[in-house]
Amino acid sequence: MTLETITLAHGAGGRETGEIIEKFFVNVFEIKRVSTGIGLDDLEDSATIPLSDGGHMAFTIDSYTVNPIFFPGGNIGKLAASGTLNDLAVMGAKPLAVMDSIVVEEGFEIKQLKEIISSMKNILEKYNVALIGGDFKVMPKGQVDKIVLTMAGIGLIPKNRLIKDSNIKPGDKIIVTGPIGEHGAAILIAQTGLEAEAPTIKSDCSPIIDAIEVAFKVGGIHAAKDPTRGGLAMALNDWAKKAKVSIIIWEEKVPLRDEVRAYSEMLGVDPFSLASEGIALITVDPDKAESMVEELRRKGYRNAEIIGEVRKGKEGYVLVETISGGLRILEPPIGEIVPRIC
Repeated sequence: MTLETITLAHGAGGRETGEIIEKFFVNVFEIKRVSTGIGLDDLEDSATIPLSDGGHMAFTIDSYTVNPIFFPGGNIGKLAASGTLNDLAVMGAKPLAVMDSIVVEEGFEIKQLKEIISSMKNILEKYNVALIGGDFKVMPKGQVDKIVLTMAGIGLIPKNRLIKDSNIKPGDKIIVTGPIGEHGAAILIAQTGLEAEAPTIKSDCSPIIDAIEVAFKVGGIHAAKDPTRGGLAMALNDWAKKAKVSIIIWEEKVPLRDEVRAYSEMLGVDPFSLASEGIALITVDPDKAESMVEELRRKGYRNAEIIGEVRKGKEGYVLVETISGGLRILEPPIGEIVPRIC
């Protein structure tokens, strides 16, 4: 079929987003990387430029259009700062600096703008990351919905610390650092006006830098991901496709709070497809997995768990061993899962 118009599904982070990126960017641009760095066709969370000492400079950029802009557990500023740092961290980078570009609607409340910027400041300065510049524009009322915030980040990856999706190997164990789907559930509940009925469901948006540092300290880490748009399902399918492996997940091991499960079922959404903004997925040598989980728990990630493993055969497949003992294919999400989730 010929694509004639863009739909909301094309921005949802699932299969349709991937198709747009492949068709209009990856397959169109010929110069897609600098030297031997990571570039456009790698589709990683950050791109890199190699440095003369064997390290890499990492770059990332993302636009945030979340609705509502203030949600249980955070706001668009906290989300942008956390998401930018996380996209650097999962490549093995130590974040150094960010720049922002903010477009607001005429009539936007100064009080809200101050709160959003304060949230950004708190996250960035906690990790000693500089805001080194940016841009600010105003659109006439009705020509943009409240605020759109874009943030670019830069980080340094020391020599021998670069991790990427294609590094995953059969036998690797898959670790998750906390309960899945928290951010997606919080946004979904806010959009449907159910906050009062689900007061314990809040976005988990926060940096995962500390968790990634634990992983490097223990050793054996091969790849990491923050499962944002498309959730666990999209992240695992990306891994399986890029590394040409199959992945099996044990449903009973996946940390998922009962409240998130219940409201996901009520609203007809698979929690495996809901975004998380404060957990890391990590693949690690099997002989390091138990030690890594123990260290993560000791550092405050109480729900860290080994949830699956990487296997040979059935390249590109993700399977879930259900609680009842059956197997089902976990496919990349299709369609509009939760609009304007980040």
